[in-house]
Amino acid sequence: MKINEANLVSQSAIATALALTAVSAPAYAQDNASGEGTETDPHDRGTIIVSADALSELDFIAGQDVIEVEEIQRDLTGQLGDLLVKVPGVSATSFSPGSSRPILRGLDGERVRVLIDGLGTADVGNTSADHATSIDPLTVERVEVLRGPAALLYGSQAIGGVVNVIDRRMPVAMPEHGLHIEGLTAFDTASELRSGGLSVDAGIGENLVVHFDGSYRETDDLEIPGFQLSEDLRLDLLADADEEEDEGELEEAEELREAAEQRGFVPNSATETWTVNGGIGLIVGESTFGASVGYYDTSYGLVGNPEGGHHHGEEGEVEEEEGEEEETVSIGLEQLRVDLRGDITLGDGLFSRLKLRGGYSDYTHIEFEGTEVGTVFDTETIEARAELVQTTGGVIGAQFTSRDFSAVGEEAFVPPNETTQFALFTVQEFDLDGFQIEAAGRFEQVDVESGPLGLERDFSLFSGALSLVRETEGGARFGITGSRAERAPAGEELFADGPHIATQAFEIGDPNLDKESALGVELFARAGIGAAQFGASVYYQSFDDFIYLSPTGEEEDELPVFEFLQDDADFFGFEADLVVPLIDNDSYNLTADLRASYVSADLDNGGNVPRIPPVSVLAALESDFSAFTVRSEVQWFGEQNNVAEFETPTDDFAFVNLFLSWRPLSDNQNVVVQLAGENLFDTTGRRHSSFTKEFLPLAGRNIKASVRFSF
Repeated sequence: MKINEANLVSQSAIATALALTAVSAPAYAQDNASGEGTETDPHDRGTIIVSADALSELDFIAGQDVIEVEEIQRDLTGQLGDLLVKVPGVSATSFSPGSSRPILRGLDGERVRVLIDGLGTADVGNTSADHATSIDPLTVERVEVLRGPAALLYGSQAIGGVVNVIDRRMPVAMPEHGLHIEGLTAFDTASELRSGGLSVDAGIGENLVVHFDGSYRETDDLEIPGFQLSEDLRLDLLADADEEEDEGELEEAEELREAAEQRGFVPNSATETWTVNGGIGLIVGESTFGASVGYYDTSYGLVGNPEGGHHHGEEGEVEEEEGEEEETVSIGLEQLRVDLRGDITLGDGLFSRLKLRGGYSDYTHIEFEGTEVGTVFDTETIEARAELVQTTGGVIGAQFTSRDFSAVGEEAFVPPNETTQFALFTVQEFDLDGFQIEAAGRFEQVDVESGPLGLERDFSLFSGALSLVRETEGGARFGITGSRAERAPAGEELFADGPHIATQAFEIGDPNLDKESALGVELFARAGIGAAQFGASVYYQSFDDFIYLSPTGEEEDELPVFEFLQDDADFFGFEADLVVPLIDNDSYNLTADLRASYVSADLDNGGNVPRIPPVSVLAALESDFSAFTVRSEVQWFGEQNNVAEFETPTDDFAFVNLFLSWRPLSDNQNVVVQLAGENLFDTTGRRHSSFTKEFLPLAGRNIKASVRFSF
């Protein structure tokens, strides 16, 4: 009988990890009884206020999480998706160490809006899993994950939710003592990480602040516990090697066997990233104005599927010279971004504030084959939004986005296209007979045009949501949200037709795709049970004309063919979290933290939506004593057997993690030193939501060290 290593770990890991914490020290408890988040409480599951270019006056009442700076330091990775995987309901695409976007409730890509201080990232990370998100977590102050009616503030692409990243590019307050310096440096063993980031705010006079930040991050090839390839893929390659050998192709057979036996590290998975940003902030009474310029540059390898090939040239041309090895694929990406911001106090009339945001982005990324340029992607984006915040609680606003996309090269699989969006939106909050009500509405006009194809599509989108909440005298909150949302297909979904070198797939769009719509309902509860805090959500979404990328089982130019298809789909899932103070006295505190997520997604044709994350559970103990905090975790990911056609199942696995934080300045949080051991049992894990799971496992045992300072 086959023994699954992950099963063995999952049976013993929780007891082992919790024992480590109990032995090391008693602990730190997070006091959430009041429902108020504090600076030392990164796991607060109470009321979250989205504060950057959103409604800081409104109490968003369903489905919000905030990841604060200390938690960012603890779970620091190079890409936003991998940073957020411990948040209930969040997974990641994990296409490569250099490219990973968040997945919310099984939805990703064009259904998850990723923002920087309220405006889109203006990259092309939402169009394909191999494209990086142009955010370096090293200089991030806070990350907010938003669901519910308020997500409609940010566009039809927020049908699954919003991830809003807060940085300090445009200061909104004068630094204390006229100068503020913050830095973070980190190292690890699994990728030989070398990284550092620095942020400086300097006051000039009484109301002007100048900001600068920069970061650098470099990693080598990722170290893994065992074989790079999944067992089934290894067996396929070894069988192919035997066939090649029987046909006298000895060199080809040897290459296949070498690929099948690759273990210990993942070739071509190294990354290098650097950023530099500058900005100014003007504070005039209670009004603020700001401007910033930022540059992001990254290069990273894309791990190749040894079973697949790359398209080189037209049909009939020789694919490879005899004895020539296939070129590795990598991406070089750069983005120049300019942002403007205004937050103007209007007084005590109908509207209390006017909030203005504008941004321009010039984005380029190149897909290389070896050192040769394959395809060049250029995207120029302009986005602007205005919000009037009502004195009585609510907001009305307008948003405009223009995106000009082009791809040049033999393997440019998407023709040039332009997308223009204009939207009007509102979110209102009020009380009625003991109930708290939050309502949102959005109208959006989307035009997508491809000049070379002579095609143009126009979409009128209407979305709305309503939340009804009841709060008990004890502070418990119970509610229900109903929503209807519509999304227009993206240019890539409409017009793709060709080989995509980075994903090693031949992608085919459909210019006749209809708009996608979803009806949803969610039940949620947030309550204090004694000193414990509990939160849970159960949700259901029914999609009409759900758009998804699906393998056909066919090949074109020696590449597997993937088509953008439409079908009705149903999503059902739940999220839950529980924080329980076990010990709370003057010497130490001990807190238990439990989180769980589940989602299923079925197509109307009887199949499953591809790449849906499995059930996951995180169990942790956290202890705080004197200047130290110790946290032990077990992350368990269940097996996924509910797979789409031509998709393979994924085994369950568990990771055991241990973290130690030291504040050498006693109770002062200005300096935090962290040591961490992740995946201590060196377990092989593959993320089911990843296109590359068969040939890119997650990192093996990883020892991390980091230092954060703030003065």
